[in-house]
Amino acid sequence: MKTPLTPAQHAILAHAHNHTDGKIAWFPDNIKGGARKKVLDGMFNRALITPFNGDWFIAAEGYDALGVPRKGAVTAKVLDEVIASAEQAQDKPIKTPRTRDNSKQARVIALLKRPEGATIAQIMDATGWLSHTIRGTFAGVFKKKLGLAITSVKSESGERAYHIT
Repeated sequence: MKTPLTPAQHAILAHAHNHTDGKIAWFPDNIKGGARKKVLDGMFNRALITPFNGDWFIAAEGYDALGVPRKGAVTAKVLDEVIASAEQAQDKPIKTPRTRDNSKQARVIALLKRPEGATIAQIMDATGWLSHTIRGTFAGVFKKKLGLAITSVKSESGERAYHIT
């Protein structure tokens, strides 16, 4: 028995089957933004599509619901392309973030590595930065780019000290 599809689901799956070797890459014009996520979630929950390497592809149930034969050979071709691109990505050297020893960033890291850590006021004195710049550097550079784990502890005086753990 075929699974009943909504008109949007049928259009998306049919387009993927006919034009993109089973990859979900097109949506009707009236499905935008959050609605696309809801449609994808609905199809995934019904096992009509499956994720692979960051993309969505028609699953076996999706082909059955469309009433078309599965594209086994084409799917193998897509998988071969993905594997080849992954192998090329492995050959590229990994960039490691660098910091200069005499930079403000290095000074802040040294302050945060002390056993007592550092307060925002101490970092402001050491760098000349404003408090919002310091907090942004914590979130953007230290956590995201450098992968450092920053914790904070509030002392009895009410001042917050930050540490690199």
